[in-house]
Amino acid sequence: MEVNFRRIRVALMLSFIIFVFSALIYSRIMAYSLAPTIKPAHLQSLPIWQIPIAYIWDYLSHGVICLLFAFVAAGLVYEFAPKSLITRHMGSRKVQGYALAAGFAPFFTVCSCTMVPLFAGILYTGAGIGPAISFLLTAPAANILTILLTGEILSWELAAIRVLASLVTAITAGVIISRTPWGRKVETEHKQDLINVATNLEVVKPPLDERLASALKFGGFLGKQILPYFFFGLVIVSYLEAFLPEEIVATYLTGVGGVLLASVIGGPLYTPTLVEIVLGRSLMSLGMSKAALLSWLMGQPYDIPNMVATSRIVKWKVVITYAFIAWFFSVIFGLSYGLISGTI
Repeated sequence: MEVNFRRIRVALMLSFIIFVFSALIYSRIMAYSLAPTIKPAHLQSLPIWQIPIAYIWDYLSHGVICLLFAFVAAGLVYEFAPKSLITRHMGSRKVQGYALAAGFAPFFTVCSCTMVPLFAGILYTGAGIGPAISFLLTAPAANILTILLTGEILSWELAAIRVLASLVTAITAGVIISRTPWGRKVETEHKQDLINVATNLEVVKPPLDERLASALKFGGFLGKQILPYFFFGLVIVSYLEAFLPEEIVATYLTGVGGVLLASVIGGPLYTPTLVEIVLGRSLMSLGMSKAALLSWLMGQPYDIPNMVATSRIVKWKVVITYAFIAWFFSVIFGLSYGLISGTI
């Protein structure tokens, strides 16, 4: 009886997962737009209380497939990825440590503050400070969900540049910090003499139905963590889209000055994951240059809440170091992209 029940559970959950993946594939084959299509003029014609409702409904009617896929995929990776590899091979002196940090971090679909506990767990279990910092900075700016929505809502060119810029920034910051006195000090303090008892023990994994259920629960947990802030952000974005004067954005968020201004406000101004993409689309439609937009998007990993939380683990010298490096690269990549593409 129990065996049959487990089989039914597995069949139902696998059917749901296959449906979600198939729906996303179908939307790509049919070139179905996942970006909102509502226009500012239409929003302005609505009663003020209806503006966020119309905007959120329009967004969900286009983006629900993408959101559902990202949360399900993140849960599956979190549950089935070999976590022992992350901590066992993530030493600061190992190239593979940075490769693992850059490779695994995009699968953790979380915002910058939610990354801090994961970052602490990796550091406390023996990972080097360099790969741990790279992991901390990569996930908020270049995870599956943000890149997928950046491509669909903004542009795939911008999404590709964002991935490249985020990886270069995160790995460079990790390498530099691992070679500073304060970085090495933190690494020494958190390094523990780990005894690998598990090598002599047989690891008993839970049944497949329990693992699938755990994966879907984790995806739901991420949704609860992110979506309330996301919808609150959409409310703000809806009013900005409707009423923000176009001339303000076109004047102050273009050119070299626009890139510098975007880099400054993009970091300290905390924008929950996904909201920065929808807000960026609104600002771009009002005249913000793509160069300034890239610089602003790159500020996601070094916002103030993230830095305050991280300072409790690695002290302020490490935090200020990675924040400065992230800001510097946001300017460099913003200006370079603008000059090369002619979008500055």
